[in-house]
Amino acid sequence: MLKNIRKQVDKSLAEFITKAKHHHRFNLVAPILYDSIRDFVLREGKRIRPVLFVLSYKGYSRKKPRVSPSIYYVSTCVELLHNFMLIHDDIIDRSDLRRGKPTMHKMLTKAAATREPDKLGHDLSIVAGDIVYALAFDAFLSIQEDRKRKEDALKYFIQTAVLTAMGEFIDTLHGVQRLNKVTERDVFLNYALKTARYTFDCPLVVGAKLAGANRQDIRLLSQLGLAVGEAFQIQDDIIGVFDTQKNIGKSILSDIAESKKTILVCHADKTLTSHARKRFLKHFMRPKKTYRDLVALRRVFVDAGSLSYSVKQIRSRIERSNTIMRKLKMRDKHLKEIKKAFNMLFGSSLRIARQHGITFPEQPFL
Repeated sequence: MLKNIRKQVDKSLAEFITKAKHHHRFNLVAPILYDSIRDFVLREGKRIRPVLFVLSYKGYSRKKPRVSPSIYYVSTCVELLHNFMLIHDDIIDRSDLRRGKPTMHKMLTKAAATREPDKLGHDLSIVAGDIVYALAFDAFLSIQEDRKRKEDALKYFIQTAVLTAMGEFIDTLHGVQRLNKVTERDVFLNYALKTARYTFDCPLVVGAKLAGANRQDIRLLSQLGLAVGEAFQIQDDIIGVFDTQKNIGKSILSDIAESKKTILVCHADKTLTSHARKRFLKHFMRPKKTYRDLVALRRVFVDAGSLSYSVKQIRSRIERSNTIMRKLKMRDKHLKEIKKAFNMLFGSSLRIARQHGITFPEQPFL
C-alpha cells in the first residue's frame, strides 16, 4: 500500500506542477523559474507528508471502498509546503546541497550574468519559494469534500504554516545566541514548531479532518504527530553529526558549521566538566569548522553520554506514540501502514545506535 500511495503521489505532484505551468502562465517570465521549481519539487524524496495525509484520510473516510482521486492532488499541498520551507531554510543556512543536488539559490545564480551571482541566487530563490508556497494552497483547494470540513482543514493548514515559520524564527535566533542562553526546553519548542507540526501533525490531522474523524481522534493524531516529529528531529540532529554526506544528501559539515543548538549540544554543554567543556567549545564555536572538528565533536557527544541521552529521548517519544496509536479509532489496515512508514523513517537511529552500542528496537512502532 505504501509503495502504491507514494507512486500515485509522485504522479499527482508531477501532473500538478505541469498544469501549474499553464494555469499560472510561467511562460511570461524566464524559463529558468519554472524549470528550477519543477526540478526542485520533483527530486527524489520520502514523500512522508503526503503519504501520511492519504493514509489518515483513507483511515477515516466513509467513502468505501473507493475515495476520490482528488485526495492525491490535495496531498501534494503538504509536500509543496515542505519544499517552500526547504528553499528558504537553505538560504538561511547557506547550504549548497539539497537531496544530493544544488539548492534552489545555487541553481538560480545562473539566471542572468551578474557580478554578484550569489546575491542574485538568494534574491530569486526567495521569490521562487513564495511561488511554491502559493502553489501549496492551490493544491489544497483541489479537494472535493464537504465544505465545512474543507474550511476547518484549511484553517489548520494555515495555522501550521504560521507555526512552522515561528519555529524557523526561533531557530535563527538560537543560531546567534550564546549556547548557555538556550535551554533544552527551548530546543524542544523549536522541534515542535519547525519540524513536528508540519511533517507529522499537519498531514495526519488535516487528512482526518477532511475525512470527518471525531474530535477525540483529531486530538490524539495531533499528539501523535508532535511525539513522532520530535523524535524524528532528534534523529535528524544525530544524523547531521554521525552520518555520511552520501546518506543525508548535503554537506556533512553543514549542521556543525551553523553551530546549531541541538539536544546533543545542549546536553554536552550542561554535562561536561570545565576543562572538557572548554575543549568542546573550542571546536563547536570555531567560525570555520573542518572535518577534524566534526570528529572531535563526535567523540565529545559519545564520551559525554549526549548521543546515548538523545537516543533515549527518541525511544521515550516512540513509546508515547505507541500508547497514543492504541487509542485511535482509525481503520486497522491504514494504521498498520502508518506504523510501517514510521518504522522506515527510524532506520538511521537503529544503525547509529548499534554502531555505538546503544539499545534501540528494530521495529520501534508496534
